[in-house]
Amino acid sequence: MTPLLSIAGICVDLQSGGWLSPGGGARINILSDISLDLAGGETLGLVGESGSGKTTLARAVLGLQPTSAGTIRFKGADLCGPADFHAIRRSTALMFQDAAASLSPRMTVGQAVIEPFAIHHESVADRRAKAAELLAEVGLPPEMAARFPHELSGGQARRVGVARALALKPALVIADEPTAGLDVSVQAEILNLMADLKDRHGLSYLIITHNLALVRHVADRIAVLYLGRLVETGPTRQIFAAPRHPYTRSLIAAEPKPDPRRRRRDLAIKGEIPSILRRPQGCEFHTRCPVAKDICRSAAPALQALGPGHSVRCHFPETHDKGG
Repeated sequence: MTPLLSIAGICVDLQSGGWLSPGGGARINILSDISLDLAGGETLGLVGESGSGKTTLARAVLGLQPTSAGTIRFKGADLCGPADFHAIRRSTALMFQDAAASLSPRMTVGQAVIEPFAIHHESVADRRAKAAELLAEVGLPPEMAARFPHELSGGQARRVGVARALALKPALVIADEPTAGLDVSVQAEILNLMADLKDRHGLSYLIITHNLALVRHVADRIAVLYLGRLVETGPTRQIFAAPRHPYTRSLIAAEPKPDPRRRRRDLAIKGEIPSILRRPQGCEFHTRCPVAKDICRSAAPALQALGPGHSVRCHFPETHDKGG
């Protein structure tokens, strides 16, 4: 079956220093050889530390960030130039990390949720009724349409963001930290709402997050990024049960646990994430890896398949022991 979204060999290079720098500045590689597929009705969790390239990849998918190599296919069609991305933007939606800041302070909630129709030049017979319909989809009363963003709680602003994302009936929703800054109880409400909307409308989700508990709860598959490289991808249940890359094991071990006796200090990530301006030689994770060997410091590992849908970029992929 043709994937809804297919990313093959995507690379993103940025220019350092800006265009005012002598010679335009050096080219810095941000993403390298990223290949992922997302099926219709599937939820893919994109995880990794800050600076790993998660948001840059999402921007590249939407054509908001130029790519230097690779291809992107949406519903089987190649996306090659700026004009081609108009179709994917019509069929996709973006939920921003800061839901309140993504809303214009000069627009009411009702104006914000129907703004996508104006952007894509679609007429709406009754704007007030359409706004009320979209707000009802996310559990908000119609009178909420008259409020301004500063009058909303964090959870309400997040629901308004979801309503706006649903306006054009997208096939794909890209959610950047959809539960950031919310109380635990509100996080659960938002996740349940997203799951309900997925079933109701047949949505696919690409969820960008640091919250592994969220990914474990909602994602069908996980993709792990480190310094702009895909280091492991596979089914959620399989990766949490037996992570094969040391970085993935360390991320899972760092999850907060109520029982301090279950914390794995031996798997904790040591040191800071290296600068992309001075990438380590060989395997880029070797400077922080608890099991690095000599070959890791000299040769970069290739992405290798371990099983159906499960790949890892490591010289020594090891099965996660049961002590964690």
